[in-house]
Amino acid sequence: MALLFRSFFATAPMRQYFRKADGTPTNGVQGFARHVLSAQSIVRPTHLAVCWDMGVHTFRNELFDGYKANRPAPPDELKPQFDMAREVSEMIGWKNFGTVGMEADDTIGSIIHKWKGEAKITVVSGDKDLLQLLNPSTTIALTKKGYTEYNIYTDQRFKEEYAIEPSLFADVKAFMGDTSDGYPGVKGIGPKTALKLIQSYGSVDGVLQALDELKPAQRSKIQENEDMLKLSLQLARIHTNVPIDAAIDDCTLPIWDRSKFDQLTMEGYSLISRHAQSLMR
Repeated sequence: MALLFRSFFATAPMRQYFRKADGTPTNGVQGFARHVLSAQSIVRPTHLAVCWDMGVHTFRNELFDGYKANRPAPPDELKPQFDMAREVSEMIGWKNFGTVGMEADDTIGSIIHKWKGEAKITVVSGDKDLLQLLNPSTTIALTKKGYTEYNIYTDQRFKEEYAIEPSLFADVKAFMGDTSDGYPGVKGIGPKTALKLIQSYGSVDGVLQALDELKPAQRSKIQENEDMLKLSLQLARIHTNVPIDAAIDDCTLPIWDRSKFDQLTMEGYSLISRHAQSLMR
């Protein structure tokens, strides 16, 4: 979904929607697929999975009404492309995953948990929250610019930069909050202080058990927002127990041939077809 949004807004300001013959815009869909193909050519995986949000309402909305409530409605030109993106992904032959009530992040986390002993995994996304999923067999490639630039995080790099275990990144987020996702954390505690607290006390629970050791101002802020802190941790923590009803070999890369190129072109996705052919020359 992050790649779909990113691709849509990369061309929408110039009103480059790459419409089909019937007028349906395809800019987000085609950009998404081209991004995945480019990532595939860089990472050179043997298997590939695409994870989707399945609607805007998830268990996190049940926990907190304000979750992502500050996000504007998608533009009309983007709305039809949500279903189209998954259809195109299936047409290409990529294995798709998504569970109603859960976010794509939770599906990604569950795939990592299920197959971390069987594969080296690279996650391509623009979502920094995924850093909490890092482990010795998992790398996070955060999108930077265009289709080919990534900010690569390994388990080792994260530990060197943050001096905490990756799983504790959710505890840091619980203190600092997330304006994009719409939860406040503890008002008055920013990223630097949040990280320092987790470095010093090991977790949200560790900080709460050591309140007497904190400066009066910090202690007061946390005590006043303790319920929201605990709720923010629930919202920030990615679940890794979503059922993944597949074997790893179900994600084997599809075989490209002339019929696949022709089908994409016939369906109005000529940019994807041309991009795929250029990468395979």
